Amino acid sequence: MTKKISFNIPSLSGSEINNLLKLNKLKHYSANGYFTNKCQLWLKNNIDCKEALLVHSCTAALEMCALLLNIKKNDEIIMPSYTFVSTANAFVLRGGVPVFVDIDPKTLNIDPKKIEKAVTKRTKAIVAVHYAGVSCDMDPILKIAKKYKLYVIEDAAQAILSSYKGRPLGSIGDLATLSFHESKNIHCGEGGALLINNKKFIKRAKILRDKGTNRDDFNNNVVKKYTWVDIGSSYGLSEINAAFLYAQLLKAKKITLKRLKIFNLYHSLLQTLEITNVIKRPTIPTYVKPNGHMYYILVKKNKRDKFIKYFKQKKINTVFHYIQLHSSPVGKLKATTKSTMLNTNYVSNNLLRLPLHTKLMNKDVARCCKNIYLFFKNKK
Repeated sequence: MTKKISFNIPSLSGSEINNLLKLNKLKHYSANGYFTNKCQLWLKNNIDCKEALLVHSCTAALEMCALLLNIKKNDEIIMPSYTFVSTANAFVLRGGVPVFVDIDPKTLNIDPKKIEKAVTKRTKAIVAVHYAGVSCDMDPILKIAKKYKLYVIEDAAQAILSSYKGRPLGSIGDLATLSFHESKNIHCGEGGALLINNKKFIKRAKILRDKGTNRDDFNNNVVKKYTWVDIGSSYGLSEINAAFLYAQLLKAKKITLKRLKIFNLYHSLLQTLEITNVIKRPTIPTYVKPNGHMYYILVKKNKRDKFIKYFKQKKINTVFHYIQLHSSPVGKLKATTKSTMLNTNYVSNNLLRLPLHTKLMNKDVARCCKNIYLFFKNKK
Protein backbone atom coordinates (compact mmCIF):
# COMPACT_ATOMS: atom_id res chain seq x y z
CA MET A 1 0.00 0.00 0.00
CA THR A 2 1.35 3.44 -0.98
CA LYS A 3 2.36 5.56 1.99
CA LYS A 4 0.78 9.00 2.33
CA ILE A 5 3.24 11.87 2.42
CA SER A 6 1.88 14.62 4.65
CA PHE A 7 2.56 18.27 3.88
CA ASN A 8 3.45 19.02 7.51
CA ILE A 9 4.01 16.99 10.66
CA PRO A 10 4.80 19.22 13.67
CA SER A 11 8.16 18.30 15.17
CA LEU A 12 8.73 16.92 18.66
CA SER A 13 12.02 17.13 20.54
CA GLY A 14 11.17 14.33 22.96
CA SER A 15 11.33 16.47 26.11
CA GLU A 16 8.02 18.31 25.86
CA ILE A 17 6.11 15.97 28.17
CA ASN A 18 8.84 16.07 30.83
CA ASN A 19 8.67 19.85 30.84
CA LEU A 20 4.90 19.78 31.16
CA LEU A 21 5.17 17.44 34.13
CA LYS A 22 7.52 19.92 35.84
CA LEU A 23 4.69 22.43 35.89
CA ASN A 24 2.96 20.35 38.55
CA LYS A 25 5.87 21.04 40.88
CA LEU A 26 6.19 24.70 39.92
CA LYS A 27 2.45 25.34 40.45
CA HIS A 28 2.47 28.12 37.85
CA TYR A 29 0.45 27.64 34.65
CA SER A 30 -0.36 31.19 33.52
CA ALA A 31 2.03 33.52 31.69
CA ASN A 32 5.41 34.88 32.80
CA GLY A 33 6.73 31.94 34.77
CA TYR A 34 9.84 29.76 34.82
CA PHE A 35 9.60 28.45 31.25
CA THR A 36 8.63 31.84 29.82
CA ASN A 37 11.83 33.27 31.27
CA LYS A 38 13.87 30.34 29.94
CA CYS A 39 12.45 30.79 26.42
CA GLN A 40 12.96 34.55 26.45
CA LEU A 41 16.59 34.17 27.55
CA TRP A 42 17.18 31.60 24.77
CA LEU A 43 15.75 34.00 22.20
CA LYS A 44 17.89 36.90 23.43
CA ASN A 45 21.04 34.79 23.39
CA ASN A 46 20.44 33.15 20.01
CA ILE A 47 18.86 36.02 18.10
CA ASP A 48 20.93 38.76 19.71
CA CYS A 49 17.94 41.03 20.31
CA LYS A 50 17.76 43.51 23.18
CA GLU A 51 14.57 41.98 24.62
CA ALA A 52 12.25 39.07 23.83
CA LEU A 53 8.68 38.72 25.09
CA LEU A 54 6.66 35.55 24.63
CA VAL A 55 3.11 36.18 23.44
CA HIS A 56 0.23 33.95 22.42
CA SER A 57 0.79 34.38 18.66
CA CYS A 58 2.76 36.24 16.03
CA THR A 59 -0.50 38.10 15.38
CA ALA A 60 -0.39 39.38 18.97
CA ALA A 61 3.21 40.49 18.51
CA LEU A 62 2.27 42.44 15.38
CA GLU A 63 -0.63 44.07 17.19
CA MET A 64 1.79 45.11 19.93
CA CYS A 65 4.04 46.65 17.26
CA ALA A 66 1.14 48.80 16.09
CA LEU A 67 0.47 49.89 19.67
CA LEU A 68 4.12 50.65 20.38
CA LEU A 69 4.35 52.80 17.24
CA ASN A 70 1.17 54.65 18.30
CA ILE A 71 -0.45 53.94 14.94
CA LYS A 72 -3.43 56.24 14.46
CA LYS A 73 -6.08 56.81 11.81
CA ASN A 74 -4.59 57.20 8.31
CA ASP A 75 -1.01 56.46 9.38
CA GLU A 76 0.63 54.48 6.57
CA ILE A 77 2.70 51.32 6.88
CA ILE A 78 4.56 50.02 3.82
CA MET A 79 4.54 46.25 3.39
CA PRO A 80 4.25 43.50 0.77
CA SER A 81 0.84 42.27 -0.31
CA TYR A 82 2.17 38.72 -0.49
CA THR A 83 1.98 37.96 3.23
CA PHE A 84 -0.38 36.58 5.86
CA VAL A 85 -3.38 38.72 6.75
CA SER A 86 -2.08 39.45 10.27
CA THR A 87 0.75 41.59 8.87
CA ALA A 88 -1.80 44.11 7.61
CA ASN A 89 -4.65 43.49 10.03
CA ALA A 90 -2.58 44.45 13.09
CA PHE A 91 -2.27 48.01 11.78
CA VAL A 92 -5.78 48.27 10.34
CA LEU A 93 -7.11 47.57 13.85
CA ARG A 94 -5.48 50.83 14.99
CA GLY A 95 -6.82 52.82 12.02
CA GLY A 96 -3.61 52.49 9.99
CA VAL A 97 -3.45 52.08 6.23
CA PRO A 98 -1.34 49.25 4.78
CA VAL A 99 0.50 50.47 1.69
CA PHE A 100 1.28 47.53 -0.56
CA VAL A 101 4.27 47.40 -2.89
CA ASP A 102 5.45 44.62 -5.15
CA ILE A 103 7.89 41.84 -4.31
CA ASP A 104 11.24 40.85 -5.74
CA PRO A 105 10.55 37.97 -8.17
CA LYS A 106 13.68 36.15 -6.98
CA THR A 107 13.23 36.14 -3.21
CA LEU A 108 9.46 36.86 -3.05
CA ASN A 109 10.28 39.49 -0.40
CA ILE A 110 9.39 43.18 -0.51
CA ASP A 111 11.30 44.90 -3.32
CA PRO A 112 13.45 47.68 -1.78
CA LYS A 113 13.42 49.54 -5.11
CA LYS A 114 9.64 49.98 -4.80
CA ILE A 115 9.61 51.28 -1.22
CA GLU A 116 10.86 54.85 -1.51
CA LYS A 117 8.26 55.88 -4.08
CA ALA A 118 5.56 54.74 -1.66
CA VAL A 119 6.76 56.96 1.19
CA THR A 120 4.53 59.94 2.08
CA LYS A 121 4.33 62.36 4.99
CA ARG A 122 1.92 59.89 6.65
CA THR A 123 4.31 56.91 6.48
CA LYS A 124 5.29 55.59 9.92
CA ALA A 125 6.98 52.25 9.27
CA ILE A 126 8.17 49.58 6.84
CA VAL A 127 7.34 45.93 7.48
CA ALA A 128 9.94 43.55 6.07
CA VAL A 129 8.42 40.07 5.77
CA HIS A 130 11.13 37.39 5.53
CA TYR A 131 9.21 34.99 3.31
CA ALA A 132 10.01 31.28 3.65
CA GLY A 133 12.77 32.09 6.14
CA VAL A 134 14.78 33.92 3.46
CA SER A 135 15.89 37.39 4.49
CA CYS A 136 14.78 40.59 2.84
CA ASP A 137 17.64 42.74 1.53
CA MET A 138 17.78 44.77 4.72
CA ASP A 139 20.53 47.33 4.01
CA PRO A 140 18.57 49.38 1.43
CA ILE A 141 15.44 49.10 3.59
CA LEU A 142 17.31 50.45 6.61
CA LYS A 143 18.79 53.22 4.47
CA ILE A 144 15.32 54.36 3.35
CA ALA A 145 14.02 54.14 6.92
CA LYS A 146 16.86 56.30 8.21
CA LYS A 147 16.38 58.87 5.42
CA TYR A 148 12.68 59.33 6.19
CA LYS A 149 12.83 58.61 9.94
CA LEU A 150 10.69 55.49 9.70
CA TYR A 151 10.55 52.45 11.97
CA VAL A 152 11.42 49.01 10.61
CA ILE A 153 9.50 45.94 11.72
CA GLU A 154 10.74 42.48 10.77
CA ASP A 155 7.92 40.00 10.29
CA ALA A 156 10.14 36.99 10.94
CA ALA A 157 7.25 34.58 11.53
CA GLN A 158 8.94 31.95 9.34
CA ALA A 159 12.55 32.96 9.93
CA ILE A 160 13.85 31.74 13.28
CA LEU A 161 17.60 30.98 13.03
CA SER A 162 17.90 32.53 9.56
CA SER A 163 20.32 35.40 9.07
CA TYR A 164 21.23 38.38 6.87
CA LYS A 165 24.94 39.01 6.31
CA GLY A 166 25.67 37.13 9.52
CA ARG A 167 23.03 38.97 11.57
CA PRO A 168 20.16 36.87 12.96
CA LEU A 169 16.78 37.83 11.56
CA GLY A 170 14.84 39.52 14.31
CA SER A 171 17.90 41.48 15.49
CA ILE A 172 17.92 44.09 12.73
CA GLY A 173 14.69 46.13 12.83
CA ASP A 174 13.39 48.29 15.66
CA LEU A 175 10.89 45.51 16.36
CA ALA A 176 10.44 41.96 15.11
CA THR A 177 7.93 39.15 15.45
CA LEU A 178 8.20 35.36 15.51
CA SER A 179 5.59 32.63 15.15
CA PHE A 180 5.54 29.35 17.05
CA HIS A 181 2.43 28.01 15.31
CA GLU A 182 2.55 24.27 14.64
CA SER A 183 3.21 24.98 10.96
CA LYS A 184 6.58 26.60 11.82
CA ASN A 185 10.01 25.01 12.32
CA ILE A 186 9.83 25.51 16.10
CA HIS A 187 6.38 25.42 17.67
CA CYS A 188 4.21 25.07 20.75
CA GLY A 189 0.90 24.58 18.97
CA GLU A 190 0.09 28.29 19.08
CA GLY A 191 2.55 30.94 20.19
CA GLY A 192 4.77 33.84 19.20
CA ALA A 193 7.32 36.37 20.37
CA LEU A 194 7.91 40.09 20.16
CA LEU A 195 11.60 40.91 19.72
CA ILE A 196 12.76 44.42 20.61
CA ASN A 197 15.96 46.08 19.40
CA ASN A 198 15.02 49.71 20.02
CA LYS A 199 15.39 50.02 23.78
CA LYS A 200 12.83 52.80 24.09
CA PHE A 201 10.05 50.26 23.47
CA ILE A 202 11.01 47.72 26.15
CA LYS A 203 9.31 49.15 29.22
CA ARG A 204 6.04 49.94 27.45
CA ALA A 205 5.96 46.58 25.65
CA LYS A 206 5.88 44.80 29.03
CA ILE A 207 2.97 47.00 30.09
CA LEU A 208 1.04 46.37 26.88
CA ARG A 209 1.54 42.62 27.18
CA ASP A 210 0.10 42.64 30.70
CA LYS A 211 -3.29 44.28 30.04
CA GLY A 212 -1.86 47.79 30.31
CA THR A 213 -0.69 47.34 33.89
CA ASN A 214 2.70 47.90 35.52
CA ARG A 215 2.73 44.35 36.88
CA ASP A 216 6.33 43.88 35.73
CA ASP A 217 7.46 46.72 37.99
CA PHE A 218 5.44 45.17 40.82
CA ASN A 219 7.06 41.75 40.29
CA ASN A 220 10.47 43.43 40.40
CA ASN A 221 9.60 45.34 43.60
CA VAL A 222 9.75 48.70 41.84
CA VAL A 223 6.21 49.58 42.99
CA LYS A 224 4.17 48.32 45.96
CA LYS A 225 0.97 47.84 43.94
CA TYR A 226 0.33 47.40 40.29
CA THR A 227 -2.36 49.33 38.48
CA TRP A 228 -3.74 50.25 35.06
CA VAL A 229 -1.26 52.67 33.44
CA ASP A 230 -1.75 52.25 29.66
CA ILE A 231 -3.81 50.49 27.04
CA GLY A 232 -2.97 46.86 26.43
CA SER A 233 -4.35 43.36 26.34
CA SER A 234 -3.76 39.83 27.56
CA TYR A 235 -0.96 39.00 25.13
CA GLY A 236 1.10 36.61 27.28
CA LEU A 237 1.75 32.95 26.50
CA SER A 238 0.70 30.36 29.09
CA GLU A 239 3.39 28.37 30.89
CA ILE A 240 1.91 25.21 29.38
CA ASN A 241 2.84 26.42 25.91
CA ALA A 242 6.13 27.89 27.11
CA ALA A 243 7.17 24.57 28.68
CA PHE A 244 6.47 22.81 25.39
CA LEU A 245 8.30 25.54 23.45
CA TYR A 246 11.44 25.44 25.60
CA ALA A 247 11.95 21.77 24.76
CA GLN A 248 11.75 22.71 21.08
CA LEU A 249 14.13 25.66 21.39
CA LEU A 250 16.82 23.47 22.93
CA LYS A 251 16.70 21.33 19.78
CA ALA A 252 16.12 24.24 17.38
CA LYS A 253 19.51 24.09 15.69
CA LYS A 254 19.24 20.33 15.15
CA ILE A 255 15.72 20.72 13.72
CA THR A 256 16.96 23.48 11.41
CA LEU A 257 19.82 21.36 10.08
CA LYS A 258 17.42 18.51 9.34
CA ARG A 259 15.09 20.81 7.42
CA LEU A 260 17.98 22.33 5.47
CA LYS A 261 19.11 18.87 4.37
CA ILE A 262 15.61 18.19 3.02
CA PHE A 263 15.53 21.61 1.34
CA ASN A 264 18.91 20.98 -0.32
CA LEU A 265 17.85 17.54 -1.54
CA TYR A 266 14.74 18.99 -3.20
CA HIS A 267 16.89 21.74 -4.71
CA SER A 268 19.36 19.27 -6.18
CA LEU A 269 16.78 16.82 -7.54
CA LEU A 270 14.70 19.55 -9.22
CA GLN A 271 17.58 21.40 -10.84
CA THR A 272 17.02 19.93 -14.30
CA LEU A 273 13.39 21.07 -14.39
CA GLU A 274 14.49 24.64 -13.71
CA ILE A 275 17.25 24.51 -16.30
CA THR A 276 14.69 23.42 -18.88
CA ASN A 277 12.30 26.23 -17.79
CA VAL A 278 9.59 23.86 -16.59
CA ILE A 279 9.57 25.25 -13.03
CA LYS A 280 11.34 27.89 -10.98
CA ARG A 281 13.06 26.89 -7.72
CA PRO A 282 13.63 29.16 -4.70
CA THR A 283 16.47 31.66 -4.97
CA ILE A 284 18.78 31.98 -1.96
CA PRO A 285 20.92 35.16 -2.23
CA THR A 286 24.52 35.04 -1.05
CA TYR A 287 23.69 37.38 1.85
CA VAL A 288 21.20 34.86 3.28
CA LYS A 289 21.63 31.93 5.61
CA PRO A 290 18.19 30.22 5.43
CA ASN A 291 16.46 27.90 7.90
CA GLY A 292 14.78 25.40 5.58
CA HIS A 293 11.30 26.55 6.50
CA MET A 294 9.70 25.95 3.13
CA TYR A 295 10.35 24.45 -0.27
CA TYR A 296 8.23 25.77 -3.11
CA ILE A 297 8.19 25.72 -6.87
CA LEU A 298 6.56 28.11 -9.31
CA VAL A 299 4.37 26.52 -11.98
CA LYS A 300 1.80 27.97 -14.36
CA LYS A 301 -1.65 28.49 -12.89
CA ASN A 302 -3.39 26.34 -15.46
CA LYS A 303 -1.18 23.48 -14.27
CA ARG A 304 -1.08 24.20 -10.53
CA ASP A 305 -4.61 22.99 -9.75
CA LYS A 306 -4.05 19.92 -11.90
CA PHE A 307 -0.73 19.38 -10.14
CA ILE A 308 -2.36 19.42 -6.69
CA LYS A 309 -5.05 17.01 -7.86
CA TYR A 310 -2.45 14.71 -9.46
CA PHE A 311 -0.37 14.63 -6.27
CA LYS A 312 -3.45 13.94 -4.17
CA GLN A 313 -4.01 10.84 -6.30
CA LYS A 314 -0.40 9.88 -5.59
CA LYS A 315 -1.05 10.39 -1.84
CA ILE A 316 1.27 13.39 -1.65
CA ASN A 317 -0.12 16.50 0.03
CA THR A 318 0.87 19.77 -1.67
CA VAL A 319 -0.66 23.22 -1.13
CA PHE A 320 -0.61 26.73 -2.57
CA HIS A 321 0.03 29.73 -0.31
CA TYR A 322 -1.05 33.35 0.16
CA ILE A 323 -3.79 35.03 -1.82
CA GLN A 324 -2.50 38.56 -2.51
CA LEU A 325 -3.93 40.96 0.07
CA HIS A 326 -4.35 43.88 -2.32
CA SER A 327 -7.06 41.98 -4.21
CA SER A 328 -8.90 40.77 -1.08
CA PRO A 329 -12.22 42.40 -0.06
CA VAL A 330 -10.76 44.07 3.03
CA GLY A 331 -7.51 44.90 1.26
CA LYS A 332 -9.42 46.87 -1.35
CA LEU A 333 -11.37 48.67 1.37
CA LYS A 334 -8.71 49.37 4.00
CA ALA A 335 -5.37 49.48 2.14
CA THR A 336 -3.77 51.20 -0.80
CA THR A 337 -1.43 49.95 -3.52
CA LYS A 338 1.55 52.05 -4.59
CA SER A 339 3.16 49.98 -7.35
CA THR A 340 2.33 47.57 -10.10
CA MET A 341 1.83 44.17 -8.51
CA LEU A 342 2.86 41.96 -11.42
CA ASN A 343 5.26 39.82 -9.41
CA THR A 344 2.89 39.49 -6.46
CA ASN A 345 0.03 38.43 -8.72
CA TYR A 346 2.19 35.93 -10.58
CA VAL A 347 3.58 34.32 -7.44
CA SER A 348 0.18 34.14 -5.74
CA ASN A 349 -1.25 32.36 -8.78
CA ASN A 350 1.66 30.00 -9.44
CA LEU A 351 3.46 29.10 -6.21
CA LEU A 352 3.16 25.54 -4.93
CA ARG A 353 4.52 24.32 -1.59
CA LEU A 354 5.98 20.82 -1.28
CA PRO A 355 6.04 18.65 1.86
CA LEU A 356 8.80 19.61 4.29
CA HIS A 357 9.05 18.40 7.88
CA THR A 358 11.50 16.48 10.06
CA LYS A 359 9.70 13.15 9.54
CA LEU A 360 10.26 13.35 5.78
CA MET A 361 12.73 10.71 4.58
CA ASN A 362 15.10 11.01 1.63
CA LYS A 363 13.05 8.41 -0.20
CA ASP A 364 9.94 10.55 0.35
CA VAL A 365 11.64 13.57 -1.20
CA ALA A 366 12.82 11.42 -4.11
CA ARG A 367 9.26 10.14 -4.61
CA CYS A 368 7.90 13.69 -4.63
CA CYS A 369 10.47 14.79 -7.19
CA LYS A 370 9.96 11.71 -9.37
CA ASN A 371 6.25 12.47 -9.54
CA ILE A 372 6.95 16.11 -10.41
CA TYR A 373 9.01 14.93 -13.38
CA LEU A 374 6.30 12.45 -14.39
CA PHE A 375 3.58 15.09 -14.14
CA PHE A 376 5.32 17.53 -16.45
CA LYS A 377 6.37 14.76 -18.84
CA ASN A 378 2.75 13.67 -19.20
CA LYS A 379 1.49 17.26 -19.56
CA LYS A 380 3.66 18.23 -22.51
